[in-house]
Amino acid sequence: MTEQFDIPSASNNVPEFTVSEISGAIRRTLEGTFSRVRVRGEITELKRYPSGHVYFSLKDERGKISGVVWRGSVSRLGLAPENGVEIIATGKISAYGERSSYQLVVERMEYAGEGALLARIERLRIRLAEEGLFDTACKKAIPLLPRVIGVVTSPQGAVLHDICTTLQRRFPRPVIVWPVPVQGEGAAARIAAAIDGFSQLDGQGAVPRPDVLIVARGGGSLEDLMAFNDEAVVRAAAACTIPLISAVGHETDTTLIDFASDRRAPTPTAAAEMAVPVRTELLADIEHRNARALGALSRLLQTARLRLDRASSAMPDLPSLLQTARMQLDDRGRRLDVALPALVQRRKADLVAIERHMPAVETLLAGRRTRLAVLANMLQASMAHTFQKQDARLGRLRISPAPLQALVRERRTALAGIAGQLEAVSPCAVLARGYALVTAEGRPVTSAEQLRDGERVELTFGDGARPAVIGDGTRQPKQGVLEL
Repeated sequence: MTEQFDIPSASNNVPEFTVSEISGAIRRTLEGTFSRVRVRGEITELKRYPSGHVYFSLKDERGKISGVVWRGSVSRLGLAPENGVEIIATGKISAYGERSSYQLVVERMEYAGEGALLARIERLRIRLAEEGLFDTACKKAIPLLPRVIGVVTSPQGAVLHDICTTLQRRFPRPVIVWPVPVQGEGAAARIAAAIDGFSQLDGQGAVPRPDVLIVARGGGSLEDLMAFNDEAVVRAAAACTIPLISAVGHETDTTLIDFASDRRAPTPTAAAEMAVPVRTELLADIEHRNARALGALSRLLQTARLRLDRASSAMPDLPSLLQTARMQLDDRGRRLDVALPALVQRRKADLVAIERHMPAVETLLAGRRTRLAVLANMLQASMAHTFQKQDARLGRLRISPAPLQALVRERRTALAGIAGQLEAVSPCAVLARGYALVTAEGRPVTSAEQLRDGERVELTFGDGARPAVIGDGTRQPKQGVLEL
């Protein structure tokens, strides 16, 4: 009878572990071996959760590793992680047993070399320049003497002290400080918010609106100045309605906010010098300009006075001109007083002379009446002869003489009207009503002052003329002469 034995298999010699034991062992191995590592790669799959944790992946040409930044470490990272940025992450490798995965717990980040950082800044600069954020036409002028100056900087450090000291030395002005962190996580957002906050002030509240704004920071490495290369900060500077002076880093440092600001200062102290003039120099310049203005005004007055003196010496004596004008006026007045009555007298004499040469109205009327009578007789005789010759013909033709008689009556009526008008305007009609025309030496007398005692005149009545002598009634008139 053969005896059988159980031979143990090779698998029974391998130790047996639970899943939790294996996961813990792997985690301890990873954390013990890679307790502090620096991993270089490009950020991808970046996600920020409401809890404050940041999850992402780092990749290179041949691999990818998951990474996480716990909420407590986000503010100490040194930069704001973004997709597509190549960084060097400092932290430790840890395992997550529930999913059998490992990840890099990051405590700090830095850009992977200055060349890559500068390339990223240059790409951003080109993109913002194409949008027109750096156009010189949009730059605002810095006021000569601002009433209030706003400063965006860190409350710690020498930057704020240098600015205030320079302002106090040159021209003391009120300063409003908006304290912000100038590097690290969240610094860019705080700086952009400060610039926007100053820009939105209307000056109606307790905080006055600054007339000029200074954004300043001391020197540092390129990584330290990255907050001022942030897109949000650059856009806030370009959109600021207050004239803005950027003073970030030392003279050789250049950040993107320098392109968007209205003026760039090499240092914070230089920014304060740009903001205000030197009070003593300004007073000296004002005094110099005042002296020049007074001198120019004095020369102008002197020149005007000389021109006035020359003009006054060339002018004639005004009282003499007035006296001469008065004398000429008086002479013209006297001559006019004498000339006007003489002119009227001459015109009256000419009228009387013309009237003497005119025939009497009665003579004209008598001649016209005689001619009219002759014409009437001739017409009647002609008509009678014509009627006698044509009695037979008229009787045969039965033509009535009524139209011709009517025409004769019409012409006689018109002639009588014209004669009546002539008699109405005739001076003889006036004399016929009892008036008399007094003439002396052939000229009509219109005023009693023109006659002297003993002067001979002629009185014309409606039916004839009689001579007369002007007298007081004591002299004996000659036979046939009337005495007035």
